[in-house]
Amino acid sequence: MAIQTATTGQLEEAQKIIIAASRYTAEHNAPCAALIENITLPQGAKQYTIPKVAQHTAQNLTDGVDLTDTQDIGMTTTDLTTGEVGLKVILTDKLLRQESEDVFKMIGRQMGDAAGRKQDNDIIALFSALNGGTTWGVDNVAMSITRISGVVARSKSNLFPGPVSVVHHPNAIAALTMSAAAIGATYYAGIMPGLSDEILRNFWKLNISGVNFFEDGNIAKISGYDSGYGAIFSKSAMAMLKSKEWYEERERDASLRAWEVVMVSDYGVFEIDDGYGAPLQYEIGDLDTT
Repeated sequence: MAIQTATTGQLEEAQKIIIAASRYTAEHNAPCAALIENITLPQGAKQYTIPKVAQHTAQNLTDGVDLTDTQDIGMTTTDLTTGEVGLKVILTDKLLRQESEDVFKMIGRQMGDAAGRKQDNDIIALFSALNGGTTWGVDNVAMSITRISGVVARSKSNLFPGPVSVVHHPNAIAALTMSAAAIGATYYAGIMPGLSDEILRNFWKLNISGVNFFEDGNIAKISGYDSGYGAIFSKSAMAMLKSKEWYEERERDASLRAWEVVMVSDYGVFEIDDGYGAPLQYEIGDLDTT
């Protein structure tokens, strides 16, 4: 009984350690979730419907002549739903009796890494479908200041609503920054309004014409190629719908002589308007270091 009570007390104190570490790594380990719309599913609702309306066109008029043309609202909707995601760690009594707080920090970091990586990969999986699947960029080409300036200009000509961001693999961003070294002053522009400075500053590398660039090591090579899909996108292009934030629960398993620590969230990520983004295919292989 004394051992069980001590273990229980230790887990109560460790709960805050686990959650604090998990939340930190989930927020800071991957940037994509902070760059898109975040929506909370209201209590009692099973889906969230986002409406979109078409553009209207104003016309020249002639004095004394009736205005006959009418405009259509042209509303379309996108239905968003959520699904549960989670993971479990089992801590034995024998391990807990060592009374090492590092155990809880360790699993908190590991759980947070897993949570952040899962969310980030879910969003990255949407990149290739943006812009109707038409890629800006091509295999076997490095990201450069000339090419990316064309990407930024195209986003502006296509009226991407701000804030607009570019996310790509660290090797692609490194190639870009090397090609842009002559204009290093642009590296020190601030993160644009509407984005979380605290969460994103670890990943932010440079700003070109009001578009912030972020690195994301979770972007993988396309099968059979040395390139990968990053993306340029408006915050309004994609969304994360959350029914429940990441939370932690503990359950005692007496026969196993252990505690189960479970972390679960209920969310979904979706493309809202693929016309507000485009996949960017550039080389992400290791750079020459010699």
